[in-house]
Amino acid sequence: MKPILEVNQLTMDFGGLRALDHLDLDIAQGEIVALIGPNGAGKTTFFNCITGIYNPTAGDVLITPPGRDTKRINGLKPNHVTERGMARTFQNIRLFQNMTVLENVMIGRHCRMHAGIAGAIFHNPATVKEEKRVVDESYAVLEKIGLAQYVNELAMNLPYGAQRRLEIARALATDPFLLLLDEPAAGMNPQETMELDDLILRLREKEKVSILLIEHDMKLVMSLSDRIFVMDYGKKIAQGTPEEIKRDPVVIKAYLGEEVDA
Repeated sequence: MKPILEVNQLTMDFGGLRALDHLDLDIAQGEIVALIGPNGAGKTTFFNCITGIYNPTAGDVLITPPGRDTKRINGLKPNHVTERGMARTFQNIRLFQNMTVLENVMIGRHCRMHAGIAGAIFHNPATVKEEKRVVDESYAVLEKIGLAQYVNELAMNLPYGAQRRLEIARALATDPFLLLLDEPAAGMNPQETMELDDLILRLREKEKVSILLIEHDMKLVMSLSDRIFVMDYGKKIAQGTPEEIKRDPVVIKAYLGEEVDA
C-alpha cells in the first residue's frame, strides 16, 4: 500500500546553513510515527517544510489521502496544505486567547466552509444553515477531545494541559487524514501526559487519523509509536521500531554524545 505521506530527499538551506540534508520519511495509513532527535536537529524545520511554512530547497513531499490520488504539495501555502488533509499543532501554544474554546475550534472548521463573501454579508439561509452546522460539528470535536465542559470559556482561562488539547481539537476540526503534533507533551505534568497518550491512541483508533509527532518525552514516544525516525544535524540517522531504536548505538551516541559499544 502506498504511504499517505512520502518525503524524498528533503533539503532546506538557510544561506550557508543546511538545516535538512536529503531527509527521507514515510507514513502508512493508521500509523503513529515519531520524529525524535537532540535540540537543533531540524525536527520543527522539517514540519515547517512539509506544511508549507517553508519552501524546501530540494526534495519532494507527496501525499496520498485515503482513496485519492497522489499529490505533490511542495510550495503550497499552509492553508492549502490544510485543505488537502494535513493539520498541525505548534511547539508554542498558538490559540486565540481572547476567544472562547468553541470559537477556536470553529476557526479550524473554516477551511471546510462553502459560504462566500456574499453569504457572509447578506446572511442568506444557506449561510445560516452552514454556520449552525459548524457550531454543531465544533462542539462534537470538543466532546471527542474531552473539552466540552469548557465550551464557553475563554482559551486563556483553561488549564495548561487543556490548552494543549484545544490546539489538537482545532487541528482535528479541519478533518485531517494526517495530524502533525509538535511536542504535544511539552510542559505537561505526568497526569496530563498520560491523558495525552490516551487521546492520541483514541484519535488513531476511533477517528482513523494517522499521527506524526515530534516529542522529547521518550516514555511517551516508546509507548505510542509504531515506528520512530531519528534525526541529528539535519540528517536521518536511524529508523525502526521502538525496540530497535532503543538498542541502536548510533542513536545512543547522538543523545549521549559518547561512543557506545555495538
